[in-house]
Amino acid sequence: MARTLSTLTHLECSMCGKIYDPGRLLNLCHACGKPLLARYDLGKAALSMTKASLRKREASLWRYEEVLPVQNDWAMLRLGEGWTPLHHARRLGEAIGCPNTYIKDEGLNVTASFKARGLAMAVSRAYELGARELAIPSAGNAACAMSAYAAAVGLPAHVFMPKDAPTLFQVECRELGANVTLVDGLINDCGVKVREGVAAHGWFDVSTLKEPYRVEGKKTMGYELAEQMDWELPDVIIYPTGGGTGMVGMWKAFDEMEKMGLIGSQRPRMVTVQSSGCAPIVRAFEQGAEHAELWQGAKTIADGLRVPVAIGDFLILPRHSGERRRRRHRHRRGDAALRARHGLAERRLSRSGRRRHPGGPDSSARTRLDSTRRARGAFQHRQRSQVCPSVGGHGRIGKNGKSSREL
Repeated sequence: MARTLSTLTHLECSMCGKIYDPGRLLNLCHACGKPLLARYDLGKAALSMTKASLRKREASLWRYEEVLPVQNDWAMLRLGEGWTPLHHARRLGEAIGCPNTYIKDEGLNVTASFKARGLAMAVSRAYELGARELAIPSAGNAACAMSAYAAAVGLPAHVFMPKDAPTLFQVECRELGANVTLVDGLINDCGVKVREGVAAHGWFDVSTLKEPYRVEGKKTMGYELAEQMDWELPDVIIYPTGGGTGMVGMWKAFDEMEKMGLIGSQRPRMVTVQSSGCAPIVRAFEQGAEHAELWQGAKTIADGLRVPVAIGDFLILPRHSGERRRRRHRHRRGDAALRARHGLAERRLSRSGRRRHPGGPDSSARTRLDSTRRARGAFQHRQRSQVCPSVGGHGRIGKNGKSSREL
């Protein structure tokens, strides 16, 4: 058994800055209850994780092991996660006035969604640190990913889903051996049930941003994007946002890469996309708020975006007071925030040759978004480049018996 190249040094609270030992199973900051973030010796990481060395590494997210938290190779759970293709969507780009439009096809991850990235890391690290049972509240994709990685090492998995979650998700989790409980409510109500189980049975909670390592898996999208674009980041990234782990993770990746000398100081404009039926982050952005209030009566066909409240809201929203505002002034995080109408993605997405399920709507199809000034600002220059993660997922079964994930 060998040690990995990880340069993990400590965990740091994203709000109050309190430092924690990374060798313990932890969820949130004990002082303020906010998410913990993994920190690395980036100077040391830069010595071995070079552009040249990366060209020779495995085609998975584990290629970036210096800036990933797993310490022992036996705990690196591999099911085929990461290194997804980046497609040039020429016809779609021409249709929306941005010829340099690219789609990062996250549907090719194991369990068919980008959630595999985060749960690969969360479950690997929980397994390494001695967790005995795992629990998660989920609209579907995250539950499937957690169930798969838990099954790979024989950890009992407890899944809590809204009772109207697509049957495909329920079936897959059960087939993977998870205990599935359907809850009359939304994902935040499922979270309540998870917390009750944690208190009663000692489960380890792998909810979005309620443990330090899902964001570490998600950030590999940012590393891959930089590498696939020859270390020159796009001008715009349009990102469908539920809990926001991917948005937070990519920004963290960009910061780490700059400190390692892999990229410069230029950053993309990060565009958060949410459904008009559940848009707490967008509403908070429009109001200039630092936190997103609970969205009452959340309703959307996009199961993965039906997140009425997010614990990491302050990590996504650009306005902060005090030291955080000064630190982030140079790189404005949330340059635009848009609401997608209920029809979501179908019409123009067909011009990309890809069609994904409504549970994780393809941000590349945001041609039906409200024509706000910020939206025009993001796309008005035809020479700009933009990347849209296609988050993947199983989809729903239509009347013709075909899944909406089928091409």
